[in-house]
Amino acid sequence: MTDLLAVTFNCDFPPGSRVGVLTTQPLDRILDYLAPETGCSVGDFVEVPLGPRKVLGVIWGQGAGDFDAAKLRRVTRVLDAPPMREELRTFLGRTADYTLTPMPAMLRLATRAPGLSDPPSMRKVYKLGDDEPSRMTPARTRVLDILGAMSDQAFTLKELADHAGVTSSVITGLVKLGAVREEASPRDSPYPRLDPARPGVALSDAQVAVADQLRASIRTGTYGTTLLKGVTGSGKTEVYLEAVAECLAKGRQALVLLPEIALTGEFLARVEARFGARPAEWHSGVTLTERRRCWKMVASAEAQFVVGARSALFLPFRDLGLVVVDEEHDTSYKQEEGVLYNARDMTVLRASLCDAQVILASATPSLESWANAEAGKYQRAELGARFGTAVLPEMRAIDMRAENLPGGRWISPTLQKAVEARLDAGEQAMLFLNRRGYAPVTVCRACGYQVGCTHCDARMVEHRFLKRLMCHQCGETRPMPQACPACKAEGKMAAVGPGVERMAEEAAALFPKARLAVLSSDLFGSARALKEAIETIAQGGADIIIGTQLVAKGHNFPLLTLVGVIDADLGLMGSDLRAAERTFQLMRQVAGRAGRADKPGTALMQTHQPDHPVIRAILSGDEEGFWRAEAAERQAAGVPPYGRMAGIILSSPNVQEVFDLGEALARGDAPLRRIGAQVFGPAPAPIARVRGRHRVRLLVKADKGAPLQAALAQWIAQFKPPNTLRLSVDVDPQSFY
Repeated sequence: MTDLLAVTFNCDFPPGSRVGVLTTQPLDRILDYLAPETGCSVGDFVEVPLGPRKVLGVIWGQGAGDFDAAKLRRVTRVLDAPPMREELRTFLGRTADYTLTPMPAMLRLATRAPGLSDPPSMRKVYKLGDDEPSRMTPARTRVLDILGAMSDQAFTLKELADHAGVTSSVITGLVKLGAVREEASPRDSPYPRLDPARPGVALSDAQVAVADQLRASIRTGTYGTTLLKGVTGSGKTEVYLEAVAECLAKGRQALVLLPEIALTGEFLARVEARFGARPAEWHSGVTLTERRRCWKMVASAEAQFVVGARSALFLPFRDLGLVVVDEEHDTSYKQEEGVLYNARDMTVLRASLCDAQVILASATPSLESWANAEAGKYQRAELGARFGTAVLPEMRAIDMRAENLPGGRWISPTLQKAVEARLDAGEQAMLFLNRRGYAPVTVCRACGYQVGCTHCDARMVEHRFLKRLMCHQCGETRPMPQACPACKAEGKMAAVGPGVERMAEEAAALFPKARLAVLSSDLFGSARALKEAIETIAQGGADIIIGTQLVAKGHNFPLLTLVGVIDADLGLMGSDLRAAERTFQLMRQVAGRAGRADKPGTALMQTHQPDHPVIRAILSGDEEGFWRAEAAERQAAGVPPYGRMAGIILSSPNVQEVFDLGEALARGDAPLRRIGAQVFGPAPAPIARVRGRHRVRLLVKADKGAPLQAALAQWIAQFKPPNTLRLSVDVDPQSFY
């Protein structure tokens, strides 16, 4: 892939000259074309003919010259979009080399905005009107609710109809009644200007010191990474917004990455209060029209500040000066399908190419970031206390071996009494269980049959609220069986084990007067619905919150004073090398939801292993001690971050096919042996069949400084898999399923 970068940048091509175009199509090479009559330059976005179609591409340099010039086709047209800058082209190439990803797939990541080839034009958009219709219907209510809740977004007729689940005639009818306003608007209009000089909230002395440190880094105009470690509720957001203000004041662009769409609502409100206007948004919760607008405005520097999901890192920034990775430890920053990359690590790479600063913010940083700070590669800034009168929650273990708990119950008497005390005081309590659905297994009590997915080697999870069984691997659903599919016995199907829905059922029985709210990703049809539910809870709309790891992602519930962890041992099971780290992070993050306002909080952890080193570290709060012990174990084993790993995932409908190639790869590992790497496997993946495809894994382990990517590329190039077989390379794997 490196040869894709070996081109002469910034050269103009007169009409008819040979140019090399990288397209978004799954091809293994750059294609030669003739420059259009207007000429073109490196980085121009173009439309080119490919067979009978016209496809999107970028002028990547001079043509290779190995194709008959008489047969070359001409570039159809140069698009009305700012050219892709050299910095972004280099970033895409470096990321491709690191992750062993084909360049067309990288270009698709950088052009994920609809209608880039459309010329500038006006369009009709729909906003909330001034009048109310005399007669309301459920369909009309949905339309008006969406326009009211998302007043900062522009909707085309189709987008509004799709969001509300109505026909376009409902909207046009509301336009005639004056309840909805139809306007002509430029297709891509600039965002309101943000005011970095606008006063922010009053900061504590500790926050001022850290903000000054971050502002000084921004003023250097050079690359640097800072690990911003602050306990939950310490005000990290307000501090790094001061760094954003410094970046905007210097005329550069800023990007904040968030791990969860549901966090954006509260965050956008903070940004608007700080800068007087909302930033651009880039995530799956915004309309396609807004995504196109964001992409165009970022490229022309008309968007100063972007808040987005991990893919926002591939936007075409004109002058990126700061990237904040909030909750940098969160596993959602790792893309597990398609292009396998870690947005946290690629953020550091991109910032180094454009002289930008990076802030990695977390109360429980990843061991990789902690180790880089320890080694002096990253600067370090710390906030050791909560902001204002709030204090860190008291953390205690409930030894489940000593609890008298009836069968089929999971809330211990001790936790029950603690919840009752909080409810009597008018405060909120949270019950945390990192397991979706009602029960993880449905078993027949007559024959022992466990209901599994027909397409995957996975048990189907009962979702009683939806009255369905669901496979969490492929998404297949089916109705709950009345009779056993194997022995046909009726009335013998039983749920085994708890999920959050079962916890809600138990909580309703134990606390009949309490208002319950269940937060789980599969219970909400849209990001907007989830954000609304979280805002309602934060305003006191529930007494008991029952949630999965979704609740651990930085939400602020001012009335919440008690967190009860139902099964603190759950994450310690299995052989994942990051099991201890992730359990520590998750428990500390969940506990940190309690006592974030003026009332002190308590976190109670139900465990059968109160003496486990991880449980003891969580309760003691000795985070540095935990990281040092975990680092020593990883270093002794030569595993990340003190060694290198890569996963090879083979999948095919034919089980023999994947094992044959896996064994051939294991035998042909000479390129890896030359760099001192080891190959483990092939072995069936922990979930050996997903969506009807059998899965086999190999694991490569190498020293920290080994040239792993080059050896991997040479190793894999020896084999040509059949068309039915997929081979994926996961450099720096985060999961091993």
